[in-house]
Amino acid sequence: MRAVAQANPVYLKDLAATEYLPTEGRMFAAFTQPLDAVRYVLVGEGPYPRAASATGVCFMDGAVGSLWSEKGLSKQVNRATSLRNFMKMLLVADGQLAIESTTGDAMSGVAQQAQAAGSPAIQLLADLQDNMVGQGFLLLNASLVFRSDVAPVKDAKAWQPFMQAVLQGLADAAEGRGEPLPTLVLWGKIAEQLHAYPVTARFPKAVAEHPYNLSFIGNAGMQALFGPMQLLKRSA
Repeated sequence: MRAVAQANPVYLKDLAATEYLPTEGRMFAAFTQPLDAVRYVLVGEGPYPRAASATGVCFMDGAVGSLWSEKGLSKQVNRATSLRNFMKMLLVADGQLAIESTTGDAMSGVAQQAQAAGSPAIQLLADLQDNMVGQGFLLLNASLVFRSDVAPVKDAKAWQPFMQAVLQGLADAAEGRGEPLPTLVLWGKIAEQLHAYPVTARFPKAVAEHPYNLSFIGNAGMQALFGPMQLLKRSA
């Protein structure tokens, strides 16, 4: 926070005087992941623009409970466009969906298998978040807040010094332990603006369009990165 205040002395004061998401002290919820356990830093755009949905954890929609319905993904998942496309990408990577058929009967069949007795499929969004944390993901947004009257790119710019400080700390800690640096997973143009900081050159990177784009489902780089993790299956 000191880095944000130093770069823009009035930003935090102005922020405190406005309404923003997430609420309930969840702005820094992503940092429950111990920094020495971080293997990937996933950077999205900003919190969901709904109070129930904005959790402080990148693209984890607090309004989502069950992942599945009788016809495919649950209504709550389908409303959270980025989460919906991420799940479909995982299903394509796992061979459960063909990229040319990710809706309708195909999704219905996947959902029925996922909910069948004895299925290894996870059932709740909380399970997906646990699996990602277990793989070492720090799930951040480029902007830690959403305000209905402020463009996300503007808030994200104000948070860039904070992001730079986080990445600097992660890089120094990993190098101090003699370990590889975490992989930066950057989703969308706002996240890609982190390239402007020299510290990001030290990290391996995986870059993609934001998951709210349908093309994300067929992104071969994301399939290669996430496919082996088996995030939609219960951890042993």
